Amino acid sequence: MEKKIIYLDHAAASPLLPEVRQAIEPYLGERFWNPSAVYDLGQSVREEVEAARREVAALLGAAPEEIIFTSCGAEANNLAVKGLALANEKKGRRVLVSAIEHHSVLNSARFLERLGFEMALLPVDRYGRVLPETLERMLTPDTVLVSVAQASNEIGTIQDLRPLVEIAHAQGALFHTDAVASVGQIPVEVKSLGVDALSLSGISLGAPKGVGALYVRKGVRIMPLIHGGIQERGFRAGTENVPGIIGLGVAARLARERLPERAARLRTLRDRLLKEIPARIPKTHLTGHPEKRLPGHASFCFEGLEGEALVYLLAAHGIYGNTGSACASKALKTSPVLKAIGLPEVVAQGSLVLTLGEENTEEDIARVLEVLPQVVARLRSMSPIWES
Repeated sequence: MEKKIIYLDHAAASPLLPEVRQAIEPYLGERFWNPSAVYDLGQSVREEVEAARREVAALLGAAPEEIIFTSCGAEANNLAVKGLALANEKKGRRVLVSAIEHHSVLNSARFLERLGFEMALLPVDRYGRVLPETLERMLTPDTVLVSVAQASNEIGTIQDLRPLVEIAHAQGALFHTDAVASVGQIPVEVKSLGVDALSLSGISLGAPKGVGALYVRKGVRIMPLIHGGIQERGFRAGTENVPGIIGLGVAARLARERLPERAARLRTLRDRLLKEIPARIPKTHLTGHPEKRLPGHASFCFEGLEGEALVYLLAAHGIYGNTGSACASKALKTSPVLKAIGLPEVVAQGSLVLTLGEENTEEDIARVLEVLPQVVARLRSMSPIWES
């Protein structure tokens, strides 16, 4: 009998929404025209691309002209960190990023170091939060950019960004946030946050893989990284991924319409995991903030085992989660996020991240609560570092 799949890795990839699949179908076939073409067929596609831009802008409370389409969230982060720093380096050549950023932010900042910039990591507390006093202490007059993710896809913690933005702006620094994990999960309103740039990805919204977007506040200077034609108002050259953009527009509209109901339902499922997993499995550490976290996010570390083995054994039971970031899960080293929040390496090795989606049910959660303690017990029984 074919095993039932319980998919709990939506931070890595979410299924294509049926409405999105239906919307993009024509652009994979008869509506193949290039939106840069001056004739009517191309311009009809251009109008539909701009309609999608308006939907993404509406999800963020932004103006359509403040949205730049990219190939993914990682590209949006690269464009934000490198593009903002390089375009505004007369202000200074120091960049601050939090210690728990996605690799696309961290490695972009490290690339800037090769160009003569200074990069410093903002430490976080045990929940993964950058404290305002920490930022205030590390800001200098030559800091050109601060980048702090709105939420962590690995530990689920939601940052209180507004005080951080105000501190950065008081020193004349720009502020970027990676919101790939949070857009569509919680309300995200760029004007309320006050950020200068914000990255998002279609993969977490039920849009196709290969599309993302960067919000850049009107009036903020940014240097393009991909040079060529005049697509995206010259900020990102290359023929537009029309099916992806159309899909992102539909996914953005659905996220805006469904967010309150969806978040409430996922929060109920998440809270059951947060409460019952530590109660059923001894020596379990909840990672991230217990309350100020993404509604569909539950993450733990289990003493005495290795997270990758745990993921493999759960998959054998049809339960699919992850250990650490999807972009780092094959790195075979301790997660820098878990190290940054102060977990000992021997504990951090036993990481499990469960991220829920619209298709998950109470029955799925019950199955996880049945299987997970058995799998943990089996791995601990074989572990040379576990003592009963």
